[in-house]
Parts: sequence; structure tokens; C-alpha cells
Amino acid sequence: MPRLSKMQRAWWKEAVVYQIYPRSFQDSNGDGIGDIRGIIQRLDYIKSLGIDVVWLNPVYRSPNDDNGYDISDYRNIMAEFGTMEDFDELLAGMHKRGIKLVMDLVVNHSSDEHEWFQQSRQSRDNPYRNFYHWWPAEHGHPPKRWSYFAKNGSAWKYDETTDAYYLHYFSEKQPDLNWENPKLRAEIYDMMHFWFKKGIDGFRMDVITFISKHPGYPEFPERYQGQNMIDIYAQGPRLHEYLQEMNQQVLQHYDIMTVAEGPGTKTDNVLKLVDEDRKELNMSYHFDHQSIGVGERYIVNDDYQNLVKFKKVMTEWDTVFAEKGWNTIYLGNHDFPRMVTRWANDAPKWRARASKMLTTFLLTMRGTPYYYMGDEIGMSNIKFENIEDYKDLMTLNWYHLTQSEGGDVDALIESHKLVGRDNARTPMQWNANENAGFTKGVPWIKINPNHIDVNVEEQQDRSDSELNYFRQMVALRKQKLTLVYGSYELLFPEHQQMFAYLRKLDDETLLIMLNFSEENCAVTLAESLKITGVLQNNCTSLAHEGTSVELLPYQAVICMVDTQS
Repeated sequence: MPRLSKMQRAWWKEAVVYQIYPRSFQDSNGDGIGDIRGIIQRLDYIKSLGIDVVWLNPVYRSPNDDNGYDISDYRNIMAEFGTMEDFDELLAGMHKRGIKLVMDLVVNHSSDEHEWFQQSRQSRDNPYRNFYHWWPAEHGHPPKRWSYFAKNGSAWKYDETTDAYYLHYFSEKQPDLNWENPKLRAEIYDMMHFWFKKGIDGFRMDVITFISKHPGYPEFPERYQGQNMIDIYAQGPRLHEYLQEMNQQVLQHYDIMTVAEGPGTKTDNVLKLVDEDRKELNMSYHFDHQSIGVGERYIVNDDYQNLVKFKKVMTEWDTVFAEKGWNTIYLGNHDFPRMVTRWANDAPKWRARASKMLTTFLLTMRGTPYYYMGDEIGMSNIKFENIEDYKDLMTLNWYHLTQSEGGDVDALIESHKLVGRDNARTPMQWNANENAGFTKGVPWIKINPNHIDVNVEEQQDRSDSELNYFRQMVALRKQKLTLVYGSYELLFPEHQQMFAYLRKLDDETLLIMLNFSEENCAVTLAESLKITGVLQNNCTSLAHEGTSVELLPYQAVICMVDTQS
């Protein structure tokens, strides 16, 4: 059994991270857009959650083509969000309350309105030309590259000023930065020092696995065509050289946390990013579970809530970090739907209990848990019926591309009700009033009508609310380091309703049982496992006798057990 005394402890391993999407958290000035002063107004609420770290989505200056992930000035604040003085006040307010702040680092690409790109496109001999990837038109059309956001699917955009194409893995307003240029890297490292000297506590690194491009832009093999290019984008030949250089030049000089958004990373290569001995990053998060039951253009299929496949993915990823590196655990964020809709059941009859069940999962797995704002009150998908209600570039472009091909746009809309990114971006539901207490103006995106029933104010003082359950679970995780550092052992891998596992550390063994269905679920434990007490339960009782246990729909329990040899 693992021993705590042998663990390499770190604050970022023991932290619970709370993600804030600033555009949708709290509006302070009535323009319908969440802002930094709105977050400042809610700092005491954030503190009350018991969390340790806030991951703040981008607040940098941006024309906002992709919700702030198109940055035009890395050292200034988007006017819609406030000023640098507001940011400094936010950072000080968080630190005063014992909360660390992690920012987004978006350096695979910039905005096309960034001064670097404005210079780069002026002429082929401009000093900033090689800050980006250009392909001269006289060489013919460049080799295929796939784009997440381009309406035609191509990651090359023709620019007539210099008769050349530039590369953009995302929107055409997000040209990719050329990391092969040491001057570009030096600028990025200097910018990172700027923020660390301000006192921020880390970076979540947006699509950082894509920064190394293949020299000469060769044609990729057939298996990597279209959306499958994601896997080869993450295999750039100099990726780890760049990250080790970044660590040496910047990261090692501060007590901070780093997390890679790792599209294209797999269980067989992720340790190259996060093995401590390699001196790159602390942790990475993957997308393997998010792709279960979701095909191209986010069209869902019958595996959408396949628990056996979900358990397999989560267990395989845990196994990778048994000896080295560190894992992350998340179910939703700004790029994915609300967790209760995606992974459980948002019907009024089950939503609250199902939400608590998922909270139990997130806070009892090995790895640093990332918890998305609003999930603590069980917010669910808004499920837009009309394309006109969507704001997300990805959904809009896929809709129009499908339409232009004569495809089934109704099927796309039905799928995006379940998995579209805008479902997570509807405003935080603070109370039952008009606009859910988010704004006194017109919200930038529609607010879920269920805010009348599902909101912070209603749950704040109700002892059995989803909000207070989350607070209890955060406290329990801090109290029981078995839930942080303990080993993980999956039980009943082929069971289609039950996700059960053991966490073991020193002389303590905890049994977590989660019913992912709306039917009662019975299992028989091994003779060697004897339940001696219940630490947490999202229902009022637990039916168990001897080795037999029966869970109610969406019930979650954490049990103390004696292991009988």
C-alpha cells in the first residue's frame, strides 16, 4: 500500500481548481458582459467554496473573434473586461483570501490584429515576417492542413498583400506563431516573466502541444487527414525542446503550476510532457473521455454515455501516472457541455442528485480536479433550438459547412444541444431574478430559463443543496489525503451502471461507489471488503448487508472499509 511519507507532495497536487469564464460570471457595469470587477464582487463567494486556485480564461486585449483566445496585446486587458488596475485589484483580492490565480497562456497563435502580425503581413522582408508561418503563392497551394474554425476546413489563408498564404489551425483571425524563430520565443518568455512578476501563480497553456510545426509543411499520411491531423499536430519535432527551454528560461524561477491543454496527447506519450525528471510541465489534460460517443462536427452516437468505455479511459489515464507525473480530472469546461447533461441526467427529477454524484467522482479521483463555474449548483445545458442563438465559432462554422454540403443541419443542432460549447458559456445563475442576477443589461448570450429554480441564492443556505454538497466534498478531500495521493483500483470494470473504485494510502482504504443510471444498482463486493462506515452520501441512507450493496439512482457514497486478507 502506498505511503504518504514516500509521496512528492506539492500544493498544486492538493489543490482544487475552479475555472471562471469571465464573460459569463458576473457583469458589473450593465453592458451584458461579465468583467473583472464582477469577479471582484464575487470573491467572498469564491472563497466560500473552499477552492484553492482560480483558472481564469483569457482577459487579455482581443478583438474577441474567439472569445478572447485571439490576443492582440499580451500585456493589456480587454476593454470589455476592464483595466490592468482592475486586474491588479482582483489578483490582490484573491491572494488576500488565500486563493491562487492561474491565467491562460495562448501562444500557439495570436490575433491577426496583434502588432506582430500587422508587421508580418506588410512585406516579405519585414523583421516580423518570420514570427508567423508563410507559404509563397508562387510555390502553388500549400500542403493540406486542417482548421478547427475555417468554413472551408483549410488552415491556410491567402493574403494578397504579399501574395502568400499564412497558417491558422483555428480561425483565420488567429495566425499561428512561428516557434522556430528564437526572437519570437524570447518575446513570449519575456511576456511570461511580466505576468509572473505581477504575482500570478501559473499558466494553463492553450493547445500548447501544437506549437512545433513540421519543417517544410510536408503532406501528412492519409490516416492524419481532416480532423485526424490533431494527432500529428501534437507530434511536432521540437515540442519538448521548446518546453524544456521555457522551463529553463521562465518556469523554474517561480513557485507556480503549469497545465498543458494537450490535444493529440495519448497515454503512451503524455509523460514526455509531465515526467518531473524532464523539467517541462506539471500536468496535462486530455480529451479521450470527451470524444466517447462524439464524432466529427460533434455529432453524437449511441456511445454518448457509455459508462464502460468511460471507466476504461479514466482508468487507463490514471495508470499512466502510477509512478511518475501527475494527472488532471475534469468533466466539463468552457469547451464542453455542462457535466450533468453530458455525463448523467439533467431531467428535473434527477438533476440535483446526479450533479452531486459527478462532484463526488471529480473530488475522489487521483489527480488535480478542475471544476467549472456553475457546476457547483448543477447548471445544465440550455439546448438552443435555433442556430441564431449560438455564438460559438465552431458550431456556427460547422452548421454553415454542413448546410453548404446539403447535409443534415437538424441532426447537427440536435447533437449540439448535448455537446455544443455554448452550453457551458451561458451566464452564471446567481438568483431567480431577471437575467439570473448576472447583469442589469441585455446578456451577451441567453440565460438558461431554469435559473428560476437552479441558482446560488436558493442553494446558499439549504443544507442539502448541490452547492453545499460541493463545499463538503472539497473539505473532505482536504481532510483525506487518501483522495489525493492514494492508489486507485477499479472495481466491476464491465458493469454498465456502477463506477466503483478503491483509494488506498497508508493504512486507510476508501471505497467510492457511483450509480451512473436512473435505475437502482446492486453489486456484491469481494469478501475481503467490509464496509465500516460512510463518509459521504448524496442520499439519506445506504442499503447494504454483508457484501451486498444497492445504490439508488445516481447515488454516490464514500465508504470506509476494512480489507480482510
